[in-house]
Amino acid sequence: MVNLVVADDQQVIREGLCSLLGKEEDFHVVGEASNGHEAVDLVRSLHPDVLVADVDMEGMSGIEVAKRVKECSGETAVVILSMHGTDGYVRGAMQAGARGYVLKRSPAQELIRAIREAASGGRYLSRALSDRAVDLYVTNERRTEVERYYTLTVREREVLEMVVSGVTSREIAAQLVISTRTVEFHRANIMRKIGLRNQNQLIRYCVRIGIPPNEGWQ
Repeated sequence: MVNLVVADDQQVIREGLCSLLGKEEDFHVVGEASNGHEAVDLVRSLHPDVLVADVDMEGMSGIEVAKRVKECSGETAVVILSMHGTDGYVRGAMQAGARGYVLKRSPAQELIRAIREAASGGRYLSRALSDRAVDLYVTNERRTEVERYYTLTVREREVLEMVVSGVTSREIAAQLVISTRTVEFHRANIMRKIGLRNQNQLIRYCVRIGIPPNEGWQ
């Protein structure tokens, strides 16, 4: 029996996944998580065989979840479910420790197969992805700029995009209903995770990955 935890911040999708996977005789869904932090907590307490996690979740990306799961529950395999099929996402997920990467547009049987492969110690990529060997993603240690962006939490990405649009820290705090000090904490984390030292570098970085800066950038 393969014990599963399913993590997706969209309730309809999460419930649909649980219903789909629960129909398999060898699958048992033991927990559901509505965000990345809940997913890590559930894995830490339940130690399931496989965690199925959406790549874009509130609070923590699926890639960051995979990294933390590897640290706290090495026996739990992570299968990422994603709408993104670019090399950057896939490589980032596999380097973080994920055992599978399935596109949301794939047939349901691909997800089921990925879970079984991951539970047995193998790896699986959606057929629609590049046909290059999975080991290429695992052994290539170079992290792209897009991958670094997806080590940010959902809130950090939100703050980054507001900052680059010219919104001040005080205005961000008001819009997100948080303190200015919290905004500054997020900004410091953003700079640290992306590996930049100053605001000019951050502007150039955002341009390179497709987030256009505003002339009023603070």
